[in-house]
Amino acid sequence: MSPNGVLYILVYFLILLAVTKPLGLFMAHVFDGERTFLHPALRPLERLIYRLAGIREDGEQRWTEYAASVLAFSLVSFLFVYAIQRLQGFLPLNPMGFSTGHAPGNATAMTPDLAFNTAVSFMTNTNWQAYGGETTLSYFVQMLALTVQNFLSAAAGIAVAIALVRGFARRQTNSIGNFWVDLTRGTVYVLLPLAFAFALFLCARGVPQTLKAYQKAATVEGATQTIAVGPVASQESIKMLGTNGGGFFNANSSHPFENPTPLTNFVELLSILAISSGLTYTFGKMVGDTRQGWALFAAMAVLFFAGVFICYPSEQAGNPILTKLGIQQMPTATQPGGNMEGKEVRNGIASSALWATATTDASNGSINSWHDSYTPFGGFVPMFNLQADEVIFGGVGSGLYGMLLYAIVGVFIAGLMVGRTPEYLGKKIEQKEVKMAMVAIIVTAFSILVFTAICAVVPLAKNGYWNPPGPPIANFNNSGPHGFSELLYAFSSASENNGSAFAGINVTTPWYDLLLGLAMLLGRFGFILPALAIAGSLAAKKKVPTTSGTLPTHGTLFVGLLVGVVVIIGALTFFPALSLGPIVEHFLMHEGKLFSSLCLPIWS
Repeated sequence: MSPNGVLYILVYFLILLAVTKPLGLFMAHVFDGERTFLHPALRPLERLIYRLAGIREDGEQRWTEYAASVLAFSLVSFLFVYAIQRLQGFLPLNPMGFSTGHAPGNATAMTPDLAFNTAVSFMTNTNWQAYGGETTLSYFVQMLALTVQNFLSAAAGIAVAIALVRGFARRQTNSIGNFWVDLTRGTVYVLLPLAFAFALFLCARGVPQTLKAYQKAATVEGATQTIAVGPVASQESIKMLGTNGGGFFNANSSHPFENPTPLTNFVELLSILAISSGLTYTFGKMVGDTRQGWALFAAMAVLFFAGVFICYPSEQAGNPILTKLGIQQMPTATQPGGNMEGKEVRNGIASSALWATATTDASNGSINSWHDSYTPFGGFVPMFNLQADEVIFGGVGSGLYGMLLYAIVGVFIAGLMVGRTPEYLGKKIEQKEVKMAMVAIIVTAFSILVFTAICAVVPLAKNGYWNPPGPPIANFNNSGPHGFSELLYAFSSASENNGSAFAGINVTTPWYDLLLGLAMLLGRFGFILPALAIAGSLAAKKKVPTTSGTLPTHGTLFVGLLVGVVVIIGALTFFPALSLGPIVEHFLMHEGKLFSSLCLPIWS
């Protein structure tokens, strides 16, 4: 590691820490219904939405009603995005003439299975992309379907987190707020202003924002090049702030039109974790003890630093095989300058490793380098971040309610150790809360491991499929543990609603479109519904007084307990699978064994 690289990471974290309290305090005021500095400008818009939608601002919902509202809203969102994609050939703002049939050039047609996968992806805040945005989707679809869902899926995640916080904060009540009000406030007061300001910044730094058709340019050789442009800045801003990650371009944030300068790279990196970090302070403020929020922040920070300072030195050390094969003549078995394969030279290793860590700590899924080209331990970090249920800051809302479920498991374990009923924030943690927390954790683990196992052995998923009248299409480009890592990463990303990919797998097939879509649904609602059930149960309880036997949940001991629970549950659940992938690949790499591209023809 270089001193400059370490300094870059530390400055990033210090700025993130600096924005946590003011942003968290602002969100606490918003969701408590208190007046903020934005109310004079945005309160009329909020009222208009309530009037048009028939929402009672003072109406409260039981947890079952809140959950039903989340499900109904998600279903309508899915159907809307699916329909818009399938009808894009008949809709306006489509200067390139993309349709659901045969698109120009090498474009991927928006087939029913791909439209299903994409609609589920953006509705669940996953933003997994089995398509190339600039070669598949019209401006109308990118703006009205995908960008809108970037706002709404993020706001829905924040709303669920706020509902769970109310479960801890309220006493002996059967309501946890109103989903429609929380959704509106999160969109109007938090996401819209931040995204608008961020989009203006991106435009000023060179990110395109236009409805003109793609531009033609003559190359030095005299050929004609088509340069894709479009309404990029508006989508890029909410893509980052809402931890969505779905890029306008297939190359995502490594594309210079999405991420043109070192300054945009740093600010986009900061935006990935800003709202999720702020929500920890929001939690502390709403439960009446900001120390509780800082304890969650501290646990997340410890896990964040552990990840980035494993990933960064692994990439900086590079691949020792290059020396052993004589490709590099060096006195030591390292690449000069580290492993730059799959990374933009303008970003470098430190920034790339930090981005890979931050984007998988959150449910962001954006990339500025290709994780498939990382060293085994470098790729291990983003994969384990996903499998830890993305509670290391996590997605907007989902990171907070995910970490709170782990906190419930943590205080339950601590209670077993000392032989007393566990308590958290003055609420007794009993059988229902622990069962619901474990259901959420088990559902995502089930989705990752079972779907990966199925695809590792089923010939249709493993070997490829016929593509008449063309040649057969292979699904895997790599063999051995690296190929298994690509498969494990894909279902980890989908089940944890992240959306990034190791790449190396042809996922634009009906099999993977449908199976990955199902994994996204399980990951999203397998966490949301248990979290809301816990919120309802906790809100109905009375607060018990603190005694000398109560475990303090704001100090170093609790932070260590929480970190240990996250790591141990993740390690126990996924260590066998990780041993077949990045761990064994690391040791084989040092034995001089490579796993190059391997095409697996289905006729052999």
